Formats: sequence, C-alpha cells, structure tokens
Amino acid sequence: MSESTSKPQADQRPFDNVLAQAQSAIKRRGVAPVDKWNPDYCGEMDMRIARDGTWFHEGSPIGRKQLVRLFSTVLRKDEDGRHYLVTPVEKIGITVDDAPFLAVEVAVEGAGQDMSLSFRTNVDDQVTADADHPIRVTIDKETGEPSPYVLVRGRLEAKIARSVFYELVALGQEQAHEGVIHFGLWSGGIFHSFGEKDALFADTEIVTG
Repeated sequence: MSESTSKPQADQRPFDNVLAQAQSAIKRRGVAPVDKWNPDYCGEMDMRIARDGTWFHEGSPIGRKQLVRLFSTVLRKDEDGRHYLVTPVEKIGITVDDAPFLAVEVAVEGAGQDMSLSFRTNVDDQVTADADHPIRVTIDKETGEPSPYVLVRGRLEAKIARSVFYELVALGQEQAHEGVIHFGLWSGGIFHSFGEKDALFADTEIVTG
C-alpha cells in the first residue's frame, strides 16, 4: 500500500545536500549509518519509488542507476511506517508505493536445512536470508496473490520479483509447526515460512523440487 498522501507541501529545494551526503557515505562504507542519525524533519521531497522499483523525482524517472544507488544509501524507514532520506542534519520524507527495493536475483547454495539464499536487489545490495533478514509473504485477501519480501537492513525491505519467487517456490519444502504444515525454504539456519500450505495453495497443485 502506498504511503499516505496527506503530507506537508513538497520541499522543492535541490537535493544536492542529500546527494553529497550519500556520495560521502558510499566512499566510506557503502551505506550511511542512518540509524544513528536523529536530525529534524525538514519536509517532503517530490520523490517516489514505484512498485516496480523505479525511482521518480518531480514526476520523471531517475535514469542513472548510480544516482538511484546513492540515494538508496541514505534511505530509512521509521516506526511511523514512512520512508525518509536521512543525513546528519536533515530528514526528508519521500513516497514509497510498496517496498523501496526489488530483489531481482537469487543465488542458491546447499540443500535442505543447509540451504542458503542470497538475493541481489535492483540497487545492488546483497542480502542472505537468515534470522536477521527474514522472508515474509503476504496474501491479497481478494485475489489470493502472494507478495513476498526479504528484509535488507533496518526496516527496509525488498519485494521479491515474481520470477525470483517462482524459483523459490520450485525449491519449496513442507515443514510442520504446531500441528500445521507450512510451505517455505531454509536459509541461514532457519525455516522461512511462506505461509500455511493449505492456505497458500488452496486452488493450486504444487510442483516442488
């Protein structure tokens, strides 16, 4: 669900300051320590991340992948559910239609309980699913359509691309939990449940590896 549009008037200032902080962060360590910064809220920027992972500024897509990567390094999701670009001196709200990142590729190593799932996002973050980076799946109540996500860092998630999710489903396993059969995969030493098997595949014949 897109974040609320009931916000203060968009801040039209150039985003040079945010960009400069992002460039500095990526030179130092790749991702800025935004969780340690607590600047004042400075309003809104006319920036939006669409459901397909495309970043827009003032209605136009940001075509330079490196620029998107830079902005992603200073992105933070707060307890209020909003996403912000954060520097040591300012916090600027942006709009995110779904998840800020898209998991576009998965590398699978091992099998069974020794399996490891490493995802690459559209901004080239690498994350391995484990206890600190769980996979979760929500199901649309009206359509039954699954929406899978993996936690990248902080509260920031990547939506798992449909083609990647199909790869995961093909490898999926059943696991009993409190008398209920769940369907999912092992990675990082834990079982990541996609949900109860009967609910997930009520009208579908599963074919797994």
